[in-house]
Amino acid sequence: MPTPRPPIPAPTSPPPRPTGRLAVLATAAVLALAPSLAPAAAASPGKAAAPPATTPSATTPSATTASAGAADLDALFVGAHPDDEAFTLSTLGQWKEDHDVRTGVVTVTRGEGGGNAVGPEEGPALGLLREAEERTAVAKAGVREVFNLDDVDFYYTVSAALTDQIWGGDTLEKVVRLVRQTRPEILLTMDPAPSPGNHGNHQQAARLTIEAFYAAADPNAFPEQITREGLRPFAPARLLLGRARGTSQNGPACASTFRPANPAQNVYGVWSGRVSESAGRTWAAIERDAQRVYASQGWAVFPDVPTDPAQLGCDFFTQVDSRVPFPSPGSAAAAAPTAILDGALVRPPGGVPLGTLLDLRPSTFDVRPGAAFTVEVTATAPSGEALGRSAVALRVPGGWQISGSGELGRLAAGRTGSATFTVTPRGTPGERARVGATLTTERGSGYTDRQVEVSPAVRGGQQLLPQVEQYEKWAADLKAPQLRDLVPPVLTLPSGGSRQVDVVVTNVSDTTQSGTVRLALPAGFTADRAEAAYNGLAAGASTRVPFTVTNSDPSLKTSNEGGDYAYTITTTGSDGSSVSRPALELVPATAVPRAASAPAIDGAEGSGEYTGPSLDVSRLWEGAACSSAADCSGTAKVSWRDDTLFLLVQVKDDVVGSRLPAADCKRHWRTDAVEVTLDPRGRSENTSTTFKAAVLPVTAEGPPCFLRDADNRQGAAVPGMRVAAKVSSGEYTVEMAIPMEVLPGAVDPARLGLNVLVYDSDTQDKTGQTRIGWSTWGGVQGDPYRWGVATLPGYTPPQGRPTTPPDPVIPDTGLSSLDSPQSLEQAVRLGLPLGGGPAAKPFESGWVAAATGGGNAVEVRLRAAGPGKAHLFVRDDQGTAGGHVVTVSGSGTTTVRVPLTRALGARPRVVAGWQADGGGTLASQSRVR
Repeated sequence: MPTPRPPIPAPTSPPPRPTGRLAVLATAAVLALAPSLAPAAAASPGKAAAPPATTPSATTPSATTASAGAADLDALFVGAHPDDEAFTLSTLGQWKEDHDVRTGVVTVTRGEGGGNAVGPEEGPALGLLREAEERTAVAKAGVREVFNLDDVDFYYTVSAALTDQIWGGDTLEKVVRLVRQTRPEILLTMDPAPSPGNHGNHQQAARLTIEAFYAAADPNAFPEQITREGLRPFAPARLLLGRARGTSQNGPACASTFRPANPAQNVYGVWSGRVSESAGRTWAAIERDAQRVYASQGWAVFPDVPTDPAQLGCDFFTQVDSRVPFPSPGSAAAAAPTAILDGALVRPPGGVPLGTLLDLRPSTFDVRPGAAFTVEVTATAPSGEALGRSAVALRVPGGWQISGSGELGRLAAGRTGSATFTVTPRGTPGERARVGATLTTERGSGYTDRQVEVSPAVRGGQQLLPQVEQYEKWAADLKAPQLRDLVPPVLTLPSGGSRQVDVVVTNVSDTTQSGTVRLALPAGFTADRAEAAYNGLAAGASTRVPFTVTNSDPSLKTSNEGGDYAYTITTTGSDGSSVSRPALELVPATAVPRAASAPAIDGAEGSGEYTGPSLDVSRLWEGAACSSAADCSGTAKVSWRDDTLFLLVQVKDDVVGSRLPAADCKRHWRTDAVEVTLDPRGRSENTSTTFKAAVLPVTAEGPPCFLRDADNRQGAAVPGMRVAAKVSSGEYTVEMAIPMEVLPGAVDPARLGLNVLVYDSDTQDKTGQTRIGWSTWGGVQGDPYRWGVATLPGYTPPQGRPTTPPDPVIPDTGLSSLDSPQSLEQAVRLGLPLGGGPAAKPFESGWVAAATGGGNAVEVRLRAAGPGKAHLFVRDDQGTAGGHVVTVSGSGTTTVRVPLTRALGARPRVVAGWQADGGGTLASQSRVR
């Protein structure tokens, strides 16, 4: 699930323009039991015929297991959780209503690790609830197909690396399989970068989608899907992220007025203020109705969107790659609602025929002023239509030089032509530039482009955070340099403290380089030296130049109240210098004194118990601002004694939020709560190596409760931890003792990561409203590097206590599609296997042959071709009326009695999921007679 957040205005697209025909290219859907085929070449954008279905026989499933031709999609959105697509539904609904675009949604998990504002369900039961919410929500935008990959959802994290570790290595294979099965021309996904607060699950879902864009087209990627499962490689036409970095105006001109932070990016907007012809309401309002369906996530209270269209904005999408022509930047077509569809699903007026491929490839991404590079442009005519005489013309920034001919000759159907240009760039080092090409043919024209970056011989930049460095490596390995540098480099520094800051110097030239690195720090910061040299840096190599930086003015603001302090790094080389602008982020710091005696844990401050400074925990980090100190504010005091840490948190709160039962203690973000986070060594990349505990000061039963959350021992009790709370009119106090032996590793007394966070809710509907704390940034609960820093003078951890944290305990149980009746019914309708996995082989399959109702049970006749397990559900128009799981030991017919929990209603049926012992699944269905 996304980070719980307050309602935000719905995104909002310019009036429609006349468009060409929507691509309607027939295909047969790949059935779950399609025969094996020889490897095939990657399909061009536009549908190619899929393999034929297997004919039912005595040893293969009946026709109730398939519905050939139903899996052909036009667009596919890939997210991590139910509701991740919720802020694109205005766009998907417009595409469906205006152009009959058929969109599917892939959800890697069902959000079982999230909270529940509507009931006690958690784990797989919550996953079933959230899947139902998602199917209802997306249906409001005309989206019918929801594919769940059955990966486990765990706690909130900002780490893609941890997400990849938990999900495992087969998730990419599942995404590729679904792309090959559903064959969408357009792929949409989330933000792959570790932007501050960006959920690690969201990052990883996006990275998997981007990888799948390339892998699905490659016959050498997961070849068994081709040789054993009968699928064919498929190349989606366009790939976009459902977000953009930049600014825009609200209203009908939101797309045309968008100004990207990177001017070389192609960003498209679809205004949500357009009125649906069928509903008579704005798409923003329809999208908001859909978002409210996610009641389990507290979204039912989202306010109405503005009725004034001028206040409604766009859904924005950033293009990552395209295999087909797309609207030229700055043109009217680029600002139209169909901009993303053009070239992939819609042939715009004057455009080349659908199925035309157009590609531009610079010989390098890093281009140097005055150093020539080459650009190859390739055009391919559709397999069924010639383009005739064709040529390409290159577009480059002013002052750049071009040489070379763009003549492609006559392009017959299916034929390819290419042209190579030599370009000599100019420009300021560090700038991104767009290199474009316009294709002119006898059948229309088209446009494409790529980004390059103007670079000097040597560039220098502040060392990256571990998760950012990992992201940059991923982008480099994928050979997608357009995705690099999306996250501005930052490092944290404790208030009044020092740290080593490395400048990474990279030689992008083809000769050895020497030069200098110079820092220009803002007021309040000093360094051990202003300039340092590097020497003999080989071509293509990198080195680190260290500086020690000190915050010399501890009065400077910390956290998101103003704690970002930009500075300049200037790196010289043989052809001049490069300049980068990273930032130092100040986090609060404190010294924790040793208590003369152990504080009494009684919810009150005793004399001499807490002699250290009072920490201000009133800084806002998410949600609505406190209306006053009485509404929400707080202080915290910390001390230590022997091997125990003591904390006293005093909170002003004029309205008590929902009193949750103690069994619901883990959902602290839904009500009033205090969270304490501890990073024993002060250098964790994610919270799986930290300690986090949340305390509800009062519960439905009365006493406080506490539980570990989103850390090294998720959901565990804390042996030896003691908590007391006192609640009175307008305030409450929480006091706790935390044995340091429960932390995941010995505490470094010179650098303990510490944060105190307060969650405030004035409602009774389990909806959080405001989050305040000591060290505050968006998503800070998952970002240990942004926690404050505490020292413990005089403390020494016991000998033998390990400094390496133990392996984390993380939830590992997600709902299987075999146990989701809605997923099973969809699988039957589409003729596809479950969970993004392979189909059961015909000789290992099992299916429902017949079902008969009577009394309080339904008798189901199963036919099996081999051993496996059948998940049976009796369904009617009201939902599920009974279920049963049965193991089948071998081939033959088995009769199973499924008890009913209520009387059957209209259209009774049995839907079944089969898990073959040899692997693979099959869904089947039969009417109850």
